[in-house]
Amino acid sequence: MTGMSATRRYVGLSAALVFAVITGVLVYQGRTPPPTAAAVAASGPSSSAPRTPAAPARKATNLPMRKLKPGEKAPQLIIFSFDGAGDHEKWQEFMAAAKPTDSRFNGFLTGTYLLTDENKAKYTGPGHAAGKSSVGFGGTAADLKTRINDLNTAYAAGHEIGLHYNGHFCAGAEPSAAAWSTADWTDEIGQFLGFLKNYRANNPEAKNLPALKVPASSIKGGRTPCLEGQWDQLVPAWKKAGLSYDSSMNAPTSGISWPEQVDGIWEFYMPYVYSPGFDGMVVNMDYNMWVKFNGGANDASSAPVLRDKVYQTYKSLFDATWNGNRAPLLIANHFNTWNGNSFNPSVLKFMTNYCGRKDVHCTTYSDAIAWMKLQDPKVLAALQAQPAVAAEKP
Repeated sequence: MTGMSATRRYVGLSAALVFAVITGVLVYQGRTPPPTAAAVAASGPSSSAPRTPAAPARKATNLPMRKLKPGEKAPQLIIFSFDGAGDHEKWQEFMAAAKPTDSRFNGFLTGTYLLTDENKAKYTGPGHAAGKSSVGFGGTAADLKTRINDLNTAYAAGHEIGLHYNGHFCAGAEPSAAAWSTADWTDEIGQFLGFLKNYRANNPEAKNLPALKVPASSIKGGRTPCLEGQWDQLVPAWKKAGLSYDSSMNAPTSGISWPEQVDGIWEFYMPYVYSPGFDGMVVNMDYNMWVKFNGGANDASSAPVLRDKVYQTYKSLFDATWNGNRAPLLIANHFNTWNGNSFNPSVLKFMTNYCGRKDVHCTTYSDAIAWMKLQDPKVLAALQAQPAVAAEKP
């Protein structure tokens, strides 16, 4: 992307972000996700580290790595992601659903979930007091042990672990991520990686913890809290940490398009799409659908209706990409039970019904990037030049 083109797109991006904030369409996450807005502080530097454990034997990519011929249709990629990634039951549920088709997904881990509640003061979020977090910490030593085992199992199965940063400070819990500087983001990322490496030293009371076999070098991208953050402040911090992709920015135009590199970072935009289920436009993420449905009110009695709307949205977006530009379809969610568990059943149903179909691959962000980098530049450019799909009501 040229500098001029990038500038034009990010002027649009800034407007999209302002619109999202004004309309209250923000995204929240967590082990125990709060339906209310805002966040509160976070905490902790990394401790002196034991030797990083060797990575476990890990399943190879499930995505066939081959070059397309000019004019050949791309395979349909579906990329599932879950912000927070701290809940044991949800890890087990989605790994079980993915296994029959050898499908893969992404868990964007909240770093504070690698600190027990007892050790919360080891995290200090930018501009906040030590020991504060809008989404809590890792619970007990037993909870931490279970979480490490879940992360190890997921990583070995070929799922990707990414970062959802730490304290999840959004608008209303100032200074929120929207106001952070490059130095703030660098500190936040550094603390996340420190929690990953130094989980034993940071939790000395937690005896006999298993080795955490997710290497820090495998962390290549993630999603910011509530989709907040200024691009020009984020990019230098990402590059310093060796990150290569992001999936936080609101798309500068409506619909689903192919990802592209912006300032050297692969950006998988959060798409603003037409949904027949909601009979209107919505950011394709669970929290945003909930706000679209009933303003984020927790009404369990409406769960069957919302589940159907969510599934119909996924189905229509698949049809649009499959029959159109074949751009990767992002299914962005949280490990949650919002509105009477309105979202997990729909995601599970979609994963079960669509992953494993011929020429459909449910894969990770990093594997999707590897596939795109393998393509002839002219072939990839042709894919990226296709018009967006699901950009308006048919």
